[in-house]
Parts: sequence; structure tokens; C-alpha cells
Amino acid sequence: MSRLYGDPIEVWTRDGEPTQFVWRDRLYLVRSVLDHWVVAREWWKTGDNDPGERQFWRVEASPGREVGSYELRYDTAGNGWLLLRAWD
Repeated sequence: MSRLYGDPIEVWTRDGEPTQFVWRDRLYLVRSVLDHWVVAREWWKTGDNDPGERQFWRVEASPGREVGSYELRYDTAGNGWLLLRAWD
């Protein structure tokens, strides 16, 4: 079962991939990247000449012993990360 969040998070990366993130004051270590995809943003909806893109990462991560799956999103135009979804 998954839950939607859309919470801003702080993410550390190595070679462009997330390695750890802080969500709700807890540090999560990324154990593996399960999937990665990129979606171009529509310039006609944003009005920008360079609307950027959104990079999605589905990762397996843990703040301790329990491991879960999380979907992270990086918006290149806004230079910000969100935790979009978490699976139990």
C-alpha cells in the first residue's frame, strides 16, 4: 500500500543519484535505486523558455532497521526535491 505526501526534503547525491535524504527530521540512507525516469515539463504551461524537467527516483531506503520504498522527485527548474510517495 502506498501513501502520497509531496513533502519537501533535503537530499544528498553522488554522481547524480540520491544517496540519503532527510524526511520529517529523520535521515534515510538509500540502499538501492529501484527505478529512475525523467519527464520534460511543458513550456506552454509554465510560460518559461526553459521549463526544466522533473527527475523521478524510486528508491529503497531506511532510517534504521526498517526498509521501505520511496518515490523522490527533483525539479530542475526550481532546484528542489520532494518525497512524493512511500510504500509500506
